[in-house]
Amino acid sequence: MQREIDMSAQRPAARLTHLDRSGQVRMVDVSTKKVTRRTAVASAEITMKPEALRMLIGGGLKKGEGIVTAKIAGIQAAKLTGQLIPLCHPLALEWVDVSCNTIARNRLRVVATVRTTSRTGAEIEAVMAATIAAITVYDMCKSVDKQIVIGPIQLERKKGGQSRVYRRVKTDVESSTGDT
Repeated sequence: MQREIDMSAQRPAARLTHLDRSGQVRMVDVSTKKVTRRTAVASAEITMKPEALRMLIGGGLKKGEGIVTAKIAGIQAAKLTGQLIPLCHPLALEWVDVSCNTIARNRLRVVATVRTTSRTGAEIEAVMAATIAAITVYDMCKSVDKQIVIGPIQLERKKGGQSRVYRRVKTDVESSTGDT
């Protein structure tokens, strides 16, 4: 079932790149873009009972090493992004790092960094890595805490390509609480 989308009211700068002029889905042609070094950083937060976080950090989970498993899952997810997101270009990733840090007695932040030299950015790969690492933490800890919450998940910054540098702006709430 195809749905027509009226693109006439859109300004050219606001166009969705994965839609053609008639509103049909397409893969973006990046063949004329310059190959540049690109870096993207994304984060995901996980809120859980303090007991679950202590077990995760301390290695006391029944399933095993939760942080190590989450890091490996995040790296694997970044590598598989082009196969999982339909219009995402497959990229040859040069480096992926996933870190997990306690930011409160009941919160963990996952930060994923991806680097590539390519014609297109690695933002989706970074977001995918952070997301899957967070979901893996949930899976590892769900026997201890069934009310785990994942979010926000967000692109923090990117560098390279036509838009050069992007850095997420903190919201008023984040600024007032000291969250990043």
